[in-house]
This record gives sequence, structure tokens and C-alpha cells, in this order.
Amino acid sequence: MDFNTACEKAKAFTKKPSNAEFLEFYGLFKQATVGDVNIPAPGALDLTAKAKFDAWSKHKGLSQDAAKAAYIATYEKYAPIYA
Repeated sequence: MDFNTACEKAKAFTKKPSNAEFLEFYGLFKQATVGDVNIPAPGALDLTAKAKFDAWSKHKGLSQDAAKAAYIATYEKYAPIYA
């Protein structure tokens, strides 16, 4: 399975992953498509933006190819539960 296929299949989950699981996907997706976090940290009161920023920044230094592989592995881990 390639990265784009995993992304499309993850978007088509029939059940909604938990927030923590969503952030796992989000952080790896951003690292795979953009690279290291390149935006300033949001304010502490913007909890959603802060959670997304933290999920992305925890993958800092991971190559885009490694992030794609990790995203695919994450998809394969959750697909039996949410697909």
C-alpha cells in the first residue's frame, strides 16, 4: 500500500478514531507532506491548534519517507477497528 492510498482509506473510515488516534495520523501526515513543523506555536488557549502543533512537532527530524511509512503502519494498525 502506498501513502496516498492509506490517506484516502483513512479518510473513509466508517467509525471515528479517538482524538489521540486522529492526532497520531495528523502529525505523521503533516511530517510526510510538509516536513518539520514550520509554523509558530499557537497560544496556550487554542487547545485544538496546540494539540495539532504538538502532534506534528513530535515527529521533527523524521524524514518525509519515514513519516509516510509510519503513516501507512498507523493506518494498518487502526484499519481493522475503524474501516
